[in-house]
Amino acid sequence: MLVGEIILVAFQSIRANMFRAVLTMLGIIIGVAAVITMLAAGAGAQRNIDEQIANLGSNILTVNASQFFARGISRNQLTLKIDDVAALRSEAQYLDLIVPELQNRGQLKFDNLNANARLAGTAPEYLELFNYDLEAGRFFTREEDDARKRVVVLGADIPERLESDARTLVGKTIDVNGQPFEVIGVLTSVGGGFGNSNPDQGAFIPLRTAEQRVFGSQNLENISVRVRDGVELERAMVDIERVLRKEHKILPGEANDFAIVDRREFLDTQQEAQQTFTYLLASIAGVSLIVGGIGIMNIMLVSVTERTREIGIRMALGATRLTILAQFLVESVTLCLLGGLLGVAIGFASATLLARYFEWDAFVSWQSVGLSSAFSVGVGLFFGIWPARRAARLDPIEALRYE
Repeated sequence: MLVGEIILVAFQSIRANMFRAVLTMLGIIIGVAAVITMLAAGAGAQRNIDEQIANLGSNILTVNASQFFARGISRNQLTLKIDDVAALRSEAQYLDLIVPELQNRGQLKFDNLNANARLAGTAPEYLELFNYDLEAGRFFTREEDDARKRVVVLGADIPERLESDARTLVGKTIDVNGQPFEVIGVLTSVGGGFGNSNPDQGAFIPLRTAEQRVFGSQNLENISVRVRDGVELERAMVDIERVLRKEHKILPGEANDFAIVDRREFLDTQQEAQQTFTYLLASIAGVSLIVGGIGIMNIMLVSVTERTREIGIRMALGATRLTILAQFLVESVTLCLLGGLLGVAIGFASATLLARYFEWDAFVSWQSVGLSSAFSVGVGLFFGIWPARRAARLDPIEALRYE
């Protein structure tokens, strides 16, 4: 009965000063909402990276054109050629798929609509290597690559930017850098990519078409390879290095003009950086919870002063110091808990808005909700102890004399 009465009196006190209570809770509401939103954005990005790692496979390597430094300035030197692909296919011993990419920016036009995209000339095995799927249509074939056909497969985001539907676009003709190309397929959404190469925002054409009809260049951005099952990646790296150093005529002792990268290592690093950034943002947002707690303590001290005579009357009627302590502590925790619940609701709504209208991959986890709620209760306990102790230690006679 005593516990129920304490809780009832706490709610009556809050309701009697509703506007002041809402202003007091504002710091807690903003803090919890900010923490929930930041953790949701971070969790969405984390889940996206996890899916990329799972889809990528554990046996894919990428050979990139190397960077070199001249007079302290970093410059990109496109050292990979289409002939390197032929050399790897004929001489490398531990590879079962080799997919080159010749990249540049592309201008796509459909009717009166324009869209910029990453235009990539690649091989027919592109989908198989990266485990991507098609939403509509098909990917180009080896015969179309050899014949330099003007066919294009679009990333998942491109149809929307051309104000069209994926299935509607298949079979239509669009202009790619001023040349007519037939749309033969549209990829399903991947939700991200390695580095700046997001397939959702790309357009893919046959390698030979890109080389001879669009870009007029044999310089490759990268070559992705799949290592045979049972072969260690380090052994495959040594094999690739041997073939390319021979093809590039690099003398012993000279540095490579290419770099071999394990994409999973890159994504693992990106994952760790994303986690650190998420926790940093959540920590910054959590500062407002501390500020809100200080506001709670301040208003509870004011409440103790205002209700000094009431405290004296309750003590005169038999209330113990422990009862008075519990009374004000429950009020403090109730304020923080209500603010925390409102903050969770606002944070959930903010994460939903980010996902729906800003196309952020936001995901609210129950762990973040529980953590934020528990932290808000902890703030109420911590910052409510001093005002509650001050109320409990009042002298009943002096409290009754207070005007």
